[in-house]
Amino acid sequence: MNVVGTLFTVALSCCAVAALAALVAPPQARLHLAGWCTAAAGAAGAAAGVAAVVVAGNGQLWSAWLPELLPLAGVRLTLDPLGGVFVAITGVVAVCAAIYGIGYCAHGLDGRVFQAVLPLFVAAMLVVPAAASVSTFLLAWELMATSSLVLLLAEHRRRAAVGRAGLWYAVMTHLGLVTILAGLVTFAAGAGGESFEQLRAATLPPAAKTVAFLATFAGFASKAGIVPLHVWLPRAYPEAPSHVSALMSAAMVNMGAYGVVRVGLDLLHVGPAWWWLLVLAAGAASALFGILQAIVTSDLKRLLAYSSTENLGLVLVGVGAAGFFAASHLSVVAALALAAALLHVVNHAAFKTVLFLSAGSVLHATGTRDLDALGGLRTRMPYTTVVFAVGALCASALPPGNAFVSEWLLLQSLIHAVPGAGVVGVVTMPLAVGVIALSAGLAVATFVKAFGVGFLARPRSAQAERASESPLAMLGATALAAAGCAALALTPTLVVPALGGAVGVVFPGREVVSGELTLRLAGVSGVISPLLIALALMAAVVAVLGLVRVMAARRARRAARLWDCGAGPMSARMEYTATSFAEPLQRVFDNVLAPESDVAVTPVKESAYLVERVRFQARVPDRIEHRLYDPLIAAVTVLGLGARKLATGSVHRYLGYGFWALTGALIVLVVLW
Repeated sequence: MNVVGTLFTVALSCCAVAALAALVAPPQARLHLAGWCTAAAGAAGAAAGVAAVVVAGNGQLWSAWLPELLPLAGVRLTLDPLGGVFVAITGVVAVCAAIYGIGYCAHGLDGRVFQAVLPLFVAAMLVVPAAASVSTFLLAWELMATSSLVLLLAEHRRRAAVGRAGLWYAVMTHLGLVTILAGLVTFAAGAGGESFEQLRAATLPPAAKTVAFLATFAGFASKAGIVPLHVWLPRAYPEAPSHVSALMSAAMVNMGAYGVVRVGLDLLHVGPAWWWLLVLAAGAASALFGILQAIVTSDLKRLLAYSSTENLGLVLVGVGAAGFFAASHLSVVAALALAAALLHVVNHAAFKTVLFLSAGSVLHATGTRDLDALGGLRTRMPYTTVVFAVGALCASALPPGNAFVSEWLLLQSLIHAVPGAGVVGVVTMPLAVGVIALSAGLAVATFVKAFGVGFLARPRSAQAERASESPLAMLGATALAAAGCAALALTPTLVVPALGGAVGVVFPGREVVSGELTLRLAGVSGVISPLLIALALMAAVVAVLGLVRVMAARRARRAARLWDCGAGPMSARMEYTATSFAEPLQRVFDNVLAPESDVAVTPVKESAYLVERVRFQARVPDRIEHRLYDPLIAAVTVLGLGARKLATGSVHRYLGYGFWALTGALIVLVVLW
């Protein structure tokens, strides 16, 4: 066993120790023991992932087969550079979430079951990228889904919305598992074995490959929150404990992207170009729909949930472009697009960890997620304000944020591929560039709204006025994630070359970057220096702040009072809310968002012509849920009510149902055989 295997074993062992400590430790020590052991597991997992990228990239691949752990197939594990990237991301996010949970869970979430399931969730997410067989992959995937569901339902006794969110998540995640199972079983049956080595070496008919790809893509897209399979995500993230939301958003949804890359690009060897146009289209639709929903919502955690849909959509744009370029024999640009997608996975994990942990601190201090009821947190929670500002800058894809680098690389790969991409590529790639540009612009407005309305100006509720800074463990974990964002933003040349090994798993022999962050595309080179950009922006900010201070001093010397229309000093009621900030953009995209409004006029008792109160309500529902899922649920409900007539209580009738079901299944098998 090399260093990768040793570190990976240590990570899983720490998860087991954390779960055991949560079950047997006394209440006063349980939280710290489970939390720090889980953090140690995350640190070991991150080290194993980094070592896999370095060691396995040099040809020293770690593999293990444990036949005694599962009947028939055993457990097969292999950590190559591609899996190592996702293991490292999961480990780092787990460190921050576990430390944060020590402070966050001290008030009501320190029970044995919750504290024991959290390290199992981390262990499952570490095993998924390391699985090297269908059975091992599906077992880890189901453990990941089940443990995350238990964590999501932790507060179901306090809020009814948690139970409803858990039901949506349970249905969607297990339907996704069924489609992944169907696709991988079809693949394994054609390959004559279930190990990934056998799947890579298999020669399947085109129809079987297409069935395997489409079925697995549907399941992986559901886990990644891709439109239209995203409906569980804006329900689950707001209701889960905040550090669990961070784990789900920054680590778990990445497994959907990993599955698409592993199965589609690695095991199925790319396939036809139309597969990847489908992936690219799904990613583009998710990016636009997600950021549009984020900009009009006033729930802070729901906003971040839709932002995850947007960012995973951008990741799939990169993956889809990589697959399309590879199918079009543009392997160099394909490698660059995949590197950009993987870099965006890393960057999204970093800033979404910061944002969800910061949102948890706001919820912990105020008891509300409603941006319209917040404001004024800058003076009451100064450290949380700073780290949230870092996360918001990074999520906005503006320099010097880390998302700027990955989206810039993705744009470069799409632009430089146009000359050789054929007619379809010439039409598709500019549209993809437009989608990325529009989503980036809307992301800026979204996070300006979240930060400006939530943290600046005056408090708009008693909860915001009473807010206080978070405990040290929560602040320390959030600051650690923010430091990771800063490191990724300023020194991407330490990360991007390492991703070359992960890209080499799918596209062997392609050097994406070396030395500087340099593009080498058909004789065209482009160089970017994030550190110089950051220094230039810092100098510009200092100059602007100095100018503002000079102007403020001159105004103070004049002792002139601004005209206030006779209304007196500014109050919280005169400031922008999240709803009013988003209203102009909502009007622009009115046909897409389909907002709903209602005006209720209450007249006085004495006369119907005199108005006592006018109440205006506006909401922007999820249009896909309203148009697709509501009719589907209604149809299933009618079908279920009608099926009750079949349950007569007759044993003979039930035996008849079983007989005819078995006969039909045998007929289908004979026809297919």
